[in-house]
Amino acid sequence: MIMYSLAIHLYAFVVALIAPFHKKARLLRLGQWRTNAVLRKKIDKSARYIWFHASSLGEFEQGRPLMERIKAEYLEYKILLTFFSPSGYEVRKNYEGADIICYLPFDTPWRVHKFLDLARPSMAIFIKYEFWGNYLRALHKRGIPVYIISAIFRREQLFFQWFGKPYRKMLTYFDHLFVQDERSRALLADFGITNVTVTGDTRFDRVLAVRRQAYELPLVERFLESSDGRKPVVLVAGSTWPQDEEILIPYFARHPGMKLIIAPHEISRERLLAIETMLKRPSIRLSEAREDNLKDKDCLIIDGFGLLSSIYRYGDVAYVGGGFGVGIHNTLEAAVYGIPVVFGPKYHKFKEAKDLIAVGGGFSVADADAFGRRMDELLANPEALARAGRAAGDFVNGSAGATDRILKHISLR
Repeated sequence: MIMYSLAIHLYAFVVALIAPFHKKARLLRLGQWRTNAVLRKKIDKSARYIWFHASSLGEFEQGRPLMERIKAEYLEYKILLTFFSPSGYEVRKNYEGADIICYLPFDTPWRVHKFLDLARPSMAIFIKYEFWGNYLRALHKRGIPVYIISAIFRREQLFFQWFGKPYRKMLTYFDHLFVQDERSRALLADFGITNVTVTGDTRFDRVLAVRRQAYELPLVERFLESSDGRKPVVLVAGSTWPQDEEILIPYFARHPGMKLIIAPHEISRERLLAIETMLKRPSIRLSEAREDNLKDKDCLIIDGFGLLSSIYRYGDVAYVGGGFGVGIHNTLEAAVYGIPVVFGPKYHKFKEAKDLIAVGGGFSVADADAFGRRMDELLANPEALARAGRAAGDFVNGSAGATDRILKHISLR
């Protein structure tokens, strides 16, 4: 653990060094600097806290069903929520489901002990890929139960390499590991880690809750109205990057019977202008839309956050971006509405995407030609389109329940 701690110290030094010139590093450093003051001010010493840690926004959404169930059903506990990434904290710092929200200090021994002395958690729950060795060891030594939920393991991970024994030791500090699949359980068993239960992925519970709470969006509904009364084919493209738009927009341009709703991953002025420049058909940004200026528009650009999970409900087909870069975004947000989901080639680290393909509700495309062929196949055959949509919806509904399974194993009384 000495080398590990030195690496964390080096990471902290680099963040401090670049903070004056890098916004995310600056937010991270300032946020961590404030953490101890936040805890001193807000921790109720007479209360029992369950500490949830999420790296960023995606992991937060994964842990949210469990947080909200505990908050609703176990009133004797309060929730402490920490983030490591500014992209999680800055979006959810006012989340009402947690009693205290702050940044997690770097995983160095002194910072760890100071944080735990102030927070005094009764239990810790880490989400998916969060493995902080000094925190885990300190929680274990203090006798504080610690769990990981919705975890997934692959043989190429550091823990399972010939040189990975010191890192694998981190896994032994968990009281229990709740994993997504049997493959993860079997891999851990190969290395002697058996306090493992396959409970599935809490994201399925989350997207089902989002579907139940989906917003009605009158301007989107107005945009989809057609002057001749015929329902247009609607493609909803979510979390797109430039590489995604290069295959989507030309196809849209060639199909006048289609309407496109596009929600780019980034909504900077430059990105929005680039999309508008590519479009050869009338478009409008949602921020500029009114009841009386949508009639002749074929493309609606979503230039705000927080709406995409509700907008997918209006699609006949969904395209989820990121698959030509670091990896696809959340396919389940779209699949929950019972529509086929198309995405790029970099999906192999995403179990839910592989499972969607296996059941016939998801489709990977390698380039513009493959995207065009897949869209043509779906849109030319209403029965195939409906069958793929049912497969996607049934997959999500049939995979729910991880939150219940986890709660059965965690002693909260």
